[in-house]
Amino acid sequence: MLERPALPFFHPVTLIATWFGAGLIRGAPGTWGSLAALPCAAGLHLLGGPWLLAGATGLVALAGIWASARYAAALGSGDPGAVVIDEVAGQWLALLPLPLDLWWYAAAFTLFRLFDIAKPWPIGWLDRNVHGGLGIMADDLAAGLAAGALAAALWFWLG
Repeated sequence: MLERPALPFFHPVTLIATWFGAGLIRGAPGTWGSLAALPCAAGLHLLGGPWLLAGATGLVALAGIWASARYAAALGSGDPGAVVIDEVAGQWLALLPLPLDLWWYAAAFTLFRLFDIAKPWPIGWLDRNVHGGLGIMADDLAAGLAAGALAAALWFWLG
C-alpha cells in the first residue's frame, strides 16, 4: 500500500525525492529505497563502469538536496520518511568500490542499512545537526561512505 505523496505523484520533486514512488511504500521506506537503488546501480555499472556510477551518484546527491528540501517543505516535516533519494545516493556510494557481483551488492546493502539505522558517530551527529535538504542527504552519504569503506576492506581481505 502506498502513502499519499506531499505533492502530486508525477511532480518532479515527488518523483526524485521518493525515487519514483519507492519511498511511498508503507513499512520501512528507507529499505525499499535502498533496494530500488540496487538494479539502477547495476545498470549504470554495466553501461559505464564505476565512473558512470560515481557521476550518477554525484548528480543524484545534488538533485536529492534540492528535491528533499522541497518535498519536506511541502509536507511541513524536517525529514519525511517518504524521501528516499538520500538512501539511493548513500547506497550507490556504498557500491562504488565494489565489483558488480550479487554477493558484494548484498553485503553493501546490508552494511549500508546497518550504518543508516544505527547511526554511529559521525552519522548520528550529521542527522541531528545538519538540517534542510543537505541534512536529509548528509547522514546517508556518510553511511554510504562508511559502508563502502568497510565492504571494500572485506573485499580486499576476502576476495
